[in-house]
Amino acid sequence: MTISIEQLGKLMLAKRGSRGVRAAAEEVNISSATFSRVENGHMPDLETFAKICKWIDRAPGEFLGFEGAADASGPRGAQVHLRKKTTVSPETAESLGALILKAQTAAQVRNRLLG
Repeated sequence: MTISIEQLGKLMLAKRGSRGVRAAAEEVNISSATFSRVENGHMPDLETFAKICKWIDRAPGEFLGFEGAADASGPRGAQVHLRKKTTVSPETAESLGALILKAQTAAQVRNRLLG
């Protein structure tokens, strides 16, 4: 089942409960401003997205349209950092995220086979 990226903020709000944004942001290890922006529907960068997915206990692939992807608790592969730019549409950002996760999964499978 695919979860839309728009639902990320709702899941964050549910997990945060009655705690303040600052306390929850500290748990995630991101700034309270970033936490608030994502909770209000803004697209996070990949590093922030991974931290939030781990905090809400959801695999990133659930938001990107495929299950079985490497989750945040799996072996760490290559890391890619994309800075949020207004010239990148949410659809492009989602596609890039999916591509990066697929490449990382393929590299992990290859390493296990050659291993």
